[in-house]
Amino acid sequence: MYTSLLLLIIFMISYIIYIANTNTKRVSINKLQFKSDSHITSHTVPLNILHLSDLHIENLSISPNELYKYLKDEEIDLIAITGDFLDRKKSIPKLIPYLDVLNKLSAPYGMYAVFGNHDYVLKGKNFEALKQTLENHGCVTLQNENKWIPIGDKMLNIIGIDDYSTKRSDVEKSYKDLGNGFNLVLTHDPNIVLHMKNVSYDLLLSGHFHGGQIHWPKPYHLAKMGKLARLNIIKGLHYEDGKPYYISEGLGQTGVNIRVGSSPEITFHQIHLEEQASIISKVI
Repeated sequence: MYTSLLLLIIFMISYIIYIANTNTKRVSINKLQFKSDSHITSHTVPLNILHLSDLHIENLSISPNELYKYLKDEEIDLIAITGDFLDRKKSIPKLIPYLDVLNKLSAPYGMYAVFGNHDYVLKGKNFEALKQTLENHGCVTLQNENKWIPIGDKMLNIIGIDDYSTKRSDVEKSYKDLGNGFNLVLTHDPNIVLHMKNVSYDLLLSGHFHGGQIHWPKPYHLAKMGKLARLNIIKGLHYEDGKPYYISEGLGQTGVNIRVGSSPEITFHQIHLEEQASIISKVI
């Protein structure tokens, strides 16, 4: 009797782990469209942004070829990656095929990235090797920096705020010498929005929480990850001081390669380079 009960328990645990691992292959494609409060005219410049976050190459169930299949038929003008690529030096070569896929998309306005807390597990020359790999494969990295891109007669400001959770964020430096334009902020830990009351952004993209990764019944384990997590603000679109920010559930996993109550995510944002943006639809 005890042997049968033990076998049943082992079977149930194995089945739960199997399902949880299978969930890491079930990618959610989220599409958001933003437009200004003013009327959209033929002179409005739409911009389609692919947002990826938290690849965690060590625990990523989506192959480069699978990623390409998800992306190849989409209209993509710009690629934004919000940190946590990997945390082991030996994983850097595994990142390259994914960067090659993103380059195949030929996004006309380029690919931009910030770093996350796991990236900074790498130290010294190992971190520099990660950064150099990204830059050698067409990715502009931003560490409390900004870039300006003219698009038509509009200006897109890409503001890369470094990782808040490892105390590397410098909002003032990130905004230095910034001109007028649509302010798109890339950062890893969304908790930084609680410290951006006095700066302007039209849309902020982030990741970090993985949607809880194990979100059952609630992601209590995230409580130590800041005020937003304690408020259960761990994924999707939110507003702080009237300004929109988006938290991706990320594409990979950390710790163990399982998900419960969360999904790997690929996100497409369409913005219009006019005035302050407001959400008009969300399609999942």
